[in-house]
Amino acid sequence: MTEKVSAGERREVAMTVNAVHRSAAVEARRTLSDYLRHDLGLTGTHVGCEHGVCGACTVLLDGEPVRGCLVFAVSADGHRVTTVEGLGQLDESGDPASLSPVQRAFRDCHALQCGFCTPGFLTTITAGLATNPHPTREQAVEMIAGNLCRCTGYQNIVDAVLRAAELMSDPDAAQPDRFAEDADAAPADDPPAGRRDSRPGESEPSSADGTPA
Repeated sequence: MTEKVSAGERREVAMTVNAVHRSAAVEARRTLSDYLRHDLGLTGTHVGCEHGVCGACTVLLDGEPVRGCLVFAVSADGHRVTTVEGLGQLDESGDPASLSPVQRAFRDCHALQCGFCTPGFLTTITAGLATNPHPTREQAVEMIAGNLCRCTGYQNIVDAVLRAAELMSDPDAAQPDRFAEDADAAPADDPPAGRRDSRPGESEPSSADGTPA
């Protein structure tokens, strides 16, 4: 028989988070994302739409990606959760000692800008590569299709999926040429006063004769 629990009732919820046993007394209606952020202090998990659409709150529950905003903390009681803080190797103090292959790939391929969506992508891709360690580019696109990003245009994130797969096979694999060249390039000068830099796929304003305004 299913136990009935009132929304405001507090229960002790314990789980293994990033290989560490954690617990906190929370209301039955507490979401897993809020439990991680507010009760355990793991703010790497971001909360965006709170409807399970954007993917920013994705964490791994027993190795499978789930939307933290759609899972009640009580339902994860006794289970194993991995957040973005747990993807890299942890040292004795619990701080990341090194980046995971997926985190390295995001750095190598410049796959983030504002970074708000990044934790959800990192956990999603980590789970995806555990299932398919050698994806094609089309499979990489499908792997991240459930996560939204408002900054990058996704192409560098797809590149990062393939780069992460490469690093998982060979941790010493050389950085792709086009990204290595970008890293070595000198910073560009600021645009002249009055000029507006265009976003990808967006044209600069032009005058009637077609020349830039």
